[in-house]
Amino acid sequence: MKYQDYRTLGFTTLQNGLIAYYHDLKVSDAEFVLLIQLEAFAQRGEHFPANDQLAANTNFTSNEIAELIQRLIDRQQLVIKQVTDQSGRISDRYDLSPLYEQLDHYLSEHLRSQPELSDGTTSKSTSLDNDPLNKLLRQFEMEFGRFMSPIEREEIQSWLVVDRYQADIIVLALREAVLSQAYSLKYVDRVLLNWQRHNLKTVAEVERFLRRNQ
Repeated sequence: MKYQDYRTLGFTTLQNGLIAYYHDLKVSDAEFVLLIQLEAFAQRGEHFPANDQLAANTNFTSNEIAELIQRLIDRQQLVIKQVTDQSGRISDRYDLSPLYEQLDHYLSEHLRSQPELSDGTTSKSTSLDNDPLNKLLRQFEMEFGRFMSPIEREEIQSWLVVDRYQADIIVLALREAVLSQAYSLKYVDRVLLNWQRHNLKTVAEVERFLRRNQ
């Protein structure tokens, strides 16, 4: 199949804030995969897919799906609601509103002051885009072709906060890893340490060093 063929299968819309901060909401990687599936089914009009259906789209068993759903319910991030249609028939549906309410609260509490728009409102998406850690995470995930684990996120954050590496220098180290087809944070860390040993502190110094060693 070509890319255009895949496009005909449709797309699932997922809130960028959830992608960036699900780990801060105590959502595990496995639970996040389940959330993606629930959103995909809901956006196709299936609001209460069976565990077998969810399992068929993942590497989980039906029992594991049931456990993941229960965890989300226990943390009040997912509820099962009963709805009545126009014909009076009652059916169940998964509702992720509590999760998004938690996300909204987290963004309001933890993101830095947000720029005011012309209508007096603020833009959460702008803050997400301008967050250095979030921008780095997106770049690593795009280059590595997968989501960063919570431990990997902490390591990238440590480069910024503890080691005080400039975000632009971390991006250069990521580029070196990709060029070497070494898709691991350990390789990026070795590159950063090597530049640190050479006392390279700016992007210009790193680029001159790379040109000399080509």
